[in-house]
Amino acid sequence: MVFTHRFDNGLVLVADVVSWAESVSYIFSVPFGSVFDPVGSEGLATLVCEMISRGAGDRNSREFLEAFENLGCDASESIGLFDTNFSVSMLPENLLASIELTADQVLRPHFDAGYLEPVQQKVIQEIYSLEDEPSRQMMLELCRNFLPDPLGRSGLGTIDTIGRVTIDDIRRAHNSLFQPQEAVFSIAGKFDFDEVLDKIGNLFADWQPKPFTLPKERIIGKTEIYLVGDSEQTHIGVAYPSLPPNHPDHKLALCSVGILSGGASCRLFRELRENRGLCYSATATYSSLRNRASVYCYCGTSTDKAQEALDVLVGELQRLQNGVGQDEINRYKIGSRSGLIIGQESISGRCVDMLFDWQNLKRLQSFNEIESSINSLTKSNVDAFLATNPPGPFHIAVLGSQPLKVGNFKTA
Repeated sequence: MVFTHRFDNGLVLVADVVSWAESVSYIFSVPFGSVFDPVGSEGLATLVCEMISRGAGDRNSREFLEAFENLGCDASESIGLFDTNFSVSMLPENLLASIELTADQVLRPHFDAGYLEPVQQKVIQEIYSLEDEPSRQMMLELCRNFLPDPLGRSGLGTIDTIGRVTIDDIRRAHNSLFQPQEAVFSIAGKFDFDEVLDKIGNLFADWQPKPFTLPKERIIGKTEIYLVGDSEQTHIGVAYPSLPPNHPDHKLALCSVGILSGGASCRLFRELRENRGLCYSATATYSSLRNRASVYCYCGTSTDKAQEALDVLVGELQRLQNGVGQDEINRYKIGSRSGLIIGQESISGRCVDMLFDWQNLKRLQSFNEIESSINSLTKSNVDAFLATNPPGPFHIAVLGSQPLKVGNFKTA
């Protein structure tokens, strides 16, 4: 049974009581992410997220972590572009105590200055690790150029900006930006809704809303990005805009990406890897950021095959506007419906889905609504969509020992 409730301070509770479940999970999403990092302090939000569990409420760092462990909780924090997410799964009898711990994290973190330097070093080591992950390095650079700043920036920041952040910067960011407007508590599993409603209402009753404005966006990137790599591998990324989740043709856009990628029968895998042997990996992924969406394609190949791989990859993207096959539609619909049904059995996955719906649609989609949208897909409406919304314009990034020719590709 699904419930929603908006508290007076703006905090929203979305809940799904699952009668057959033997566990419960929640995600508490607070609107504070890397887009709010001031220029020159990139990575600040990441440091806030890293510091926030190192002591909170009346517990020091070790006591706080042990409190979650003693409840048998699987707890983690993560930072995104717009939000900090607190994710916790546990047995139902420990739910209310777990929510109390999360409330301490959100409202009463210690931000002990003694932990700042180790946390900075941890993030700096992750920045260094990018040198061992060229595909990730390339995709970060593609995003930085494709999306307007600050949407395209890396949440890790740089070694210089991480080193400049002070404990006062962290405290100021938390005090000024952590607030209930646009915050969402998404919970699913076995629990009593009224108990959770009362607990959250009491714990966060004094949490007051603050001014909430998103930073202005500015275009800073290039459409063709070349990064020098010293290996025999070449990593290719292609990005282009798509339709956000609140657009009426969103499911058609998703279908077009599903035809490109998602299995051995999909176009990119079949054409680049199976038919031509051009690469070891070829994928396309849909990604949404509230009011915008993008498609990111990746191809990993050898230097001698890189140019042909790029040509074929973009050629397959352009070929979509010529239409799709009925077998491709059937395969996508079967896979989507299977994923929908299997996903209903994941309690934590249900939390993610409800959070996504509320943040993007301001409502929750029912199983029947999603299933109906999948069943409504036909060859004719997908073909019509692709004829008027062909992939492009493209941003292209290449990390390899030599640049590639973009040719006549429709870049922005």
